[in-house]
Amino acid sequence: MYEEYCDVAVVGAGHAGCEAALACARLGLETVIFTVSVNSIALMPCNPNIGGSSKGHLVRELDALGGEMGKNIDRTFIQSKMLNKSKGPAVHSLRAQADKAEYSKSMRQVLENQEHLAIKQAEVSELILNDDNTAIGVKTFTGCTYHCKAVVLCTGTYLRARCLCGEAITHTGPNGLQAANHLTDSLIKAGIKLQRFKTGTPARMDGRTVDYSKMIEQPGDEHIVPFSFSTDPSSIQKEQIKCYLTYTNEKTHEIIRNNLDRSPIYAGVIEGTGPRYCPSIEDKVVRFADKDKHQIFIEPEGLSTNEVYIGGMSSSLPEDVQIRMYRTVPGLENCRIVRNAYAIEYDCIDPRQLYPTLEFKKIKNLFAGGQFNGSSGYEEAAAQGLIAGINAAMSVLGRDKIMIDRSQGYIGVLIDDLVTKENTEPYRMMTSRAEYRLLLRQDNADLRLRKIGYEVGLVSEDEYNNTIKKQVCIDTEIERLKAKYVGTSEKITEFLLKNNSTALKSGCSLFELISRPELDYEITKEIDDERPLLPDDVKEQININIKYAGYIDKQLKQIEAFKKLEKKMIPDDIDYTQISGLRNEAKQKLDLFRPVSIGQASRISGVSPADISVLLVHLKSRR
Repeated sequence: MYEEYCDVAVVGAGHAGCEAALACARLGLETVIFTVSVNSIALMPCNPNIGGSSKGHLVRELDALGGEMGKNIDRTFIQSKMLNKSKGPAVHSLRAQADKAEYSKSMRQVLENQEHLAIKQAEVSELILNDDNTAIGVKTFTGCTYHCKAVVLCTGTYLRARCLCGEAITHTGPNGLQAANHLTDSLIKAGIKLQRFKTGTPARMDGRTVDYSKMIEQPGDEHIVPFSFSTDPSSIQKEQIKCYLTYTNEKTHEIIRNNLDRSPIYAGVIEGTGPRYCPSIEDKVVRFADKDKHQIFIEPEGLSTNEVYIGGMSSSLPEDVQIRMYRTVPGLENCRIVRNAYAIEYDCIDPRQLYPTLEFKKIKNLFAGGQFNGSSGYEEAAAQGLIAGINAAMSVLGRDKIMIDRSQGYIGVLIDDLVTKENTEPYRMMTSRAEYRLLLRQDNADLRLRKIGYEVGLVSEDEYNNTIKKQVCIDTEIERLKAKYVGTSEKITEFLLKNNSTALKSGCSLFELISRPELDYEITKEIDDERPLLPDDVKEQININIKYAGYIDKQLKQIEAFKKLEKKMIPDDIDYTQISGLRNEAKQKLDLFRPVSIGQASRISGVSPADISVLLVHLKSRR
């Protein structure tokens, strides 16, 4: 038997595994990352983009904490766009098309050149626990044992995976890569509860066979905003590729309806539950029968390939049906399929087995991240991978683990929803899930989370100092605007009339003027002769903070009340069955989930406000 020793073993090298391994290695721990194929490192088996609505928030937060995804997409994007610009800043979300091959190649280079990190192509088949139920190593299918102090599981969609295209079923991972078929039994033996989920991907077409003249052009933004706060915006301004928009039609829907009996989803062949918010085209046609068309986005997969991704048209229908179906779409009449659409089924865990630190409640030093936790999406995976990796490192180093709460970031919302609520389908992040979203904007992720990244050790002193300077700049300028008064002079009156704003009857501060809907910080520069030269990101923060001051103050008060409950910690040894006054359902749910705080307990389904009151009284009596 061959044996090796390391500090942390990371199982899986997708978006979660990459972030987990980099975090551990950058904190000085000897780390091994296992993958069934080095060609699958940071693979994008589905959509070739990073970010999007709410997902852009996650990437910005990940970057603020010291993660790699934001930097990597800044290096490899081919089109960038800020979504929801017509709406308020809370829902502005950055989204970038990636050169799929370059994204994977670039991330692999980062891993290969990271000190303290080793890449190993091997299938992990067994989790090794000691008598105290602590993870102490992993064993590969070839018989090698790796002894370690912590394990991070980021298996993605590879565990007992099978791909389905009509009647054809192949027992492989995404893109025909090898599945991981041997770890599941070891996890079950360790007492880990597994479930079966599914996801899917559309076909890839030969771009030379697509008629773009029948589609609507979708260009990128003229001014490109980077994902990473460390990226100089001027360094990434470049010519971008175009994406295109087209639509399905009644003929498309008719072909789908006539062949539903051949779809594994509707024939009962698929066991797993699919994502509600990213349905297949079959699901769309069935669930939204009143719709006569659905949006389809044509997105290039990279600069060195002709393949294009058919966004919005994932399917598991047979190949012959797929060809007929796709060719009914305007612009795809003569399309040639390079890769068929397919559904993929895989094993994942019920994430309620995890603490908010992403450590298993019943197995010490075993952490989990990514789609293995029942989520969907590259961004959700990477965010969890970073937190799991950081906390695995903290455990090994004997330091306090970190928990991002719902008031601190979308990452906190994501993890809290996973570990607290019942998820019967792949979890997808959405802005509507964040109750404090006006404060948790993508534009201020560095101001919210850089300090945590710095204290952990993943953000440099220079980066942190730049964030502090930025906050000082914002605060100083806002105070100056509050103190700077303008009167009712002819110049001011002309300025206000020119900008369709009501004339002043008496003097007011520039802060008050900027808060008017028709005015903003940039416009008022004309009547502010003391205006300092400030970077664009600072000016953006000043404008938002003034415009939404009332709403921001209101949310800050809500967060203050929320924090009080989050700070009321629940002891690990509490016996809920012995608490008089708790309803039986609450006793069962609380004993099952073992919440770490009163705040988390209050969000568990089946635990009522009355139960929380009883619990508070019990905790007070214990003290």
